Amino acid sequence: MSEDDSGALVEEARRLFSGRVEFLLSAPALKFLPEPTVPEVAFCGRSNVGKSSLLNALTGRRSIARTSVTPGRTQELNFFEVGSPTQFRLVDMPGYGFAKAPPSVVEKWRRLVRDFLRGRVVLKRTLLLVDARHGVKPVDLEMMKMLDEAAVGYRVVLTKADKIKASELEAVLASTQAEARKHPAAFPVVHVTSSEKGMGIEELRGALLADART
Repeated sequence: MSEDDSGALVEEARRLFSGRVEFLLSAPALKFLPEPTVPEVAFCGRSNVGKSSLLNALTGRRSIARTSVTPGRTQELNFFEVGSPTQFRLVDMPGYGFAKAPPSVVEKWRRLVRDFLRGRVVLKRTLLLVDARHGVKPVDLEMMKMLDEAAVGYRVVLTKADKIKASELEAVLASTQAEARKHPAAFPVVHVTSSEKGMGIEELRGALLADART
């Protein structure tokens, strides 16, 4: 994609996200999923990775996705519609890596996410969020394996990039890119973002729009 095309896509995405973005529904099980009528892009990541904050930053809203200091609050698939008429949906997936959750809760999460990833025909891309302060953790590797097995293409997105020094961020980015290259379903390019500072948000919006149209 040329620089001009990329710039046009970013601007189109900005206009789209500044328009209609509305919560559609929460699905605690697959039978509650909305009809697969439009493309979808899903967001996943460890509990407290900043998923809700990133969704709010992308959509330019303060609370389109509820933010919570309590990890593991989201235990359902939450769907948001973008555009009028709806161009595509964003799917906020349950956070993983909740250390204190009972095994039954963890297994329910695993089944819901795995079945959604494998069976959702309109799912175009998944964004795997990784906290820039910690880099890729074992639970992130488990999620990457699940995405690889489901053959769902995914982008790795570093969050909270403003919380560490530039030299540390550079090292985390390099190690994250090296890890992404080991996974068949992962994009080799890693996005660096800060919801608080707006870093990387415009570019990620453009990528989301491109993914929804693939």
